[in-house]
Amino acid sequence: MLFDLPDSATLYQALLQRDPDYDGRAYVGVSSTGVFCRLTCPARKPRPENCTFYASVGECIQAGFRACKRCHPMAPAAEADPAVKTLLTALAERKGHRWSEPDIVRMGLDPSTVRRAFNRHFGMTFLEMARLERLRNAHVALAGGGKVIEAQIDAGFGSANAFRDAFSRLMGKPPGSFAADALIRADYIDTPLGAMIALCDRTHLHLLEFADRKALPAELRRMHQVFKGRIGFGRHAPLDLLEAELDAYFSGRSGQFSVPLAFHGSDFTKSVWHALVEIPAGQTRSYGRIARDIGRPSAVRAVARANGANQIALLVPCHRVLGADGSLTGYGGGLWRKQKLIEIERQYG
Repeated sequence: MLFDLPDSATLYQALLQRDPDYDGRAYVGVSSTGVFCRLTCPARKPRPENCTFYASVGECIQAGFRACKRCHPMAPAAEADPAVKTLLTALAERKGHRWSEPDIVRMGLDPSTVRRAFNRHFGMTFLEMARLERLRNAHVALAGGGKVIEAQIDAGFGSANAFRDAFSRLMGKPPGSFAADALIRADYIDTPLGAMIALCDRTHLHLLEFADRKALPAELRRMHQVFKGRIGFGRHAPLDLLEAELDAYFSGRSGQFSVPLAFHGSDFTKSVWHALVEIPAGQTRSYGRIARDIGRPSAVRAVARANGANQIALLVPCHRVLGADGSLTGYGGGLWRKQKLIEIERQYG
């Protein structure tokens, strides 16, 4: 399981020593190269600050890393399942191909069987894996100052319209809507629970969401309206601080965050978000308790709506709010993440 892994220092030593005891049990994502590896990889070792450790291949992919071509970290799953091996080989050979279920059928494979196999090994379907790989290539190109057409080619989209549509579904707006000299910037942050997209200016964080949240495109479109389209790619200093604090949070070193937050909502909604920030890590609250805390005891449903409208995950801890009976209730990032976050925070209680 993810949270049974040793601390990062122990795993980094295992990486330096190419310890075979961790082969298949832990993987390292290297931020400077965008690649993830087995800890036994023979490649030159990265600096510790560039390393994030994961318990599964699927977590590495969801965090935006691609598989190393030297140690082939996806090989064990492929060897265990011929269908997986066939499709991973095809994915590597047909870079940029827009995969669909008919492609899978034409290869003599059953889509439902393939779906179950990939979910079992990687926590995502083959089609989701292919899509993430393509869009990740596009974001890397744009964040590096590349032109939209270059990002489209890197992502393997032959059609400009198809690229804009796919990019818009993820980022809320087509790539050309992101300003080159923007004061507000968007960038990825990798976490053990999947990649997140953060939006900040030179002093404050405005948005932090898991990249696969269905509401993210709408939230980003709203941010474009708030900032009149002045959003670009890249990062400001608060994102570096946020990345360091998220690493400390997930590694069990600290449950505190100091990144300044900027709220965009009504006065009532902001009051709910401020109340959420006051919930200590390791504790939970009910919607009714929060309504009482802000002096609006009859506004339980409105509190629930404001909780669901939160655009700064983790730092505004809407995951710490449970139903009146203690049930997890809804969470935009997925109930499985809510459960994991609560498990992490038990050590801070």
